[in-house]
Amino acid sequence: MLKIIQSPDPLLNQVSEPCDPSDRSLKKLAKQMEKAMYATDGVGIAAPQVGVLKRLIVVETTPEDEDGARNPLALLNPEIVETWGEPEINEEGCLSCPGIYVPIERKPWARVRYQDFKGEEWEIESDGLLGRCLQHEIDHLNGITLFESASPRERIKALAAYEEARRLGAKPGEVSVDKRMVR
Repeated sequence: MLKIIQSPDPLLNQVSEPCDPSDRSLKKLAKQMEKAMYATDGVGIAAPQVGVLKRLIVVETTPEDEDGARNPLALLNPEIVETWGEPEINEEGCLSCPGIYVPIERKPWARVRYQDFKGEEWEIESDGLLGRCLQHEIDHLNGITLFESASPRERIKALAAYEEARRLGAKPGEVSVDKRMVR
């Protein structure tokens, strides 16, 4: 399984390169990213989080259906076309910053243009968890982590909490760390 890169790895602050939809390796990468996302109970993952500086994200914010089927969406070269609505502050976690949640302000609605593996252009529009997830994962493609998305005051708190979570051994997918785990 792919290893999830954790902050403060400098790779997470680099801007990703566009994908060529005809590159067959991208489908395999998306499947591997999907597997890593599910294994860590994530709802989204960006290629830089697994060490690949390509503009590719995988998101899945709906629960499994009764047959256990999932419906992840892989987006090549996604870009935010528009966001709207009164900004809302909600807690966000990140597979690359395990052990913490950080309050992040975002507009609730997002419209995103992307390509599929055939090179066809699509748009997706959403609010709620999917709208927030799309914005969060596209931030990763632009070298923006949870810490840069936070207000200055929350960034200071988040960095301190993250250092403590790392000291306690937080792993991707963990949103809190039990202090009894101290080694």
